[in-house]
Amino acid sequence: MSPEQRAWGEKQGCMPFLDEARVHVRSGRGGRGCISFRREKFRPRGGPDGGDGGRGGDVVIEASLDLQNLLDFSYKKQFRAGHGGHGKGNDQHGADGHDLVLKVPVGTLVRDADSGEILGDLIAPGQRVVVARGGHGGKGNARFATSTRQAPRFSTPPGPGQERWILLELKLMADVGLVGLPNAGKSSLLARVSSARPKVAPYPFTTLHPNLGVVESAEGERMVLADLPGLVEGAHLGVGLGLRFLRHVERTRVLLYVLELDPQPGKDPIMDLRTLRDEMERYQPALVRRPGLVALNKVDLPGARALANKAVEVLGSQGISCHVVSALTGEGVGELLGELFSMLRAMTESQGLRGDAQGGCRA
Repeated sequence: MSPEQRAWGEKQGCMPFLDEARVHVRSGRGGRGCISFRREKFRPRGGPDGGDGGRGGDVVIEASLDLQNLLDFSYKKQFRAGHGGHGKGNDQHGADGHDLVLKVPVGTLVRDADSGEILGDLIAPGQRVVVARGGHGGKGNARFATSTRQAPRFSTPPGPGQERWILLELKLMADVGLVGLPNAGKSSLLARVSSARPKVAPYPFTTLHPNLGVVESAEGERMVLADLPGLVEGAHLGVGLGLRFLRHVERTRVLLYVLELDPQPGKDPIMDLRTLRDEMERYQPALVRRPGLVALNKVDLPGARALANKAVEVLGSQGISCHVVSALTGEGVGELLGELFSMLRAMTESQGLRGDAQGGCRA
């Protein structure tokens, strides 16, 4: 897919999101070594002059900030590096095969499809991993000439290269992950605080793939928010869309639990939080120990204020920091962002990491 086609699709809002891909890669084979003897006028015994074969090209996976998902790998599944050139007479070595560099988004995990072995975890721009090494070139007969073996009539065979199926698994790199049940208002909150324009509608499961948004503070700090599809009870077992996208929570530094303040009978934000934490703990126990905040959303609904006050009291007694917000009106959003920036700043300082070029927090 060309950059123009990708840009047009993103503008039209019709680009699918692909966070998994299975592709076949094959490195180049080495070139043959040459068996040759000099045959020049006035030099009837010029000796062996067969050159070496060239090295086969490698297949390399490289992380790039220019890509957001693995969509390009849905159109092409087979990738080949260049073969090495054959050696020639007159001590001419074959050319090395060209390396094939495949660009993937930052945060891509590369596995061997057959063994499940992790070949590389590309979490930084420009980071590379060689997934198939090119075959070595064969040695020409000039390499084997000695004082006692002046006319070798053999060369060594070239290397065949490697081929394998690999799995590419994208885990989004974000500072803050928005986690919540369907229709909790995560997409509305992301649209309120950033320039991202996720689909927003008054029915569940409007978010079918993760959305990223960048928030910038008055001081020039930046943080990346990831809006993930809503979780439901049993997500760790594959119910709903949760299991497919829970992996994206693993990379986030802070979790923001977005709870809906719905005053209707049977709705309880405390139980919603318990469901979310239980599903994430069943998926990966370390997730529930990650720093997090609670955003009690939709306080603009009639009767939601009283429910919010009760939830704040209960969560506060448990030592859970929470904010009462409205993604629709913007109430409480500024205070929520301020605490998120403070948390990320403290984490960066405690880990001895530097911010990005604009002094912001990095994932």
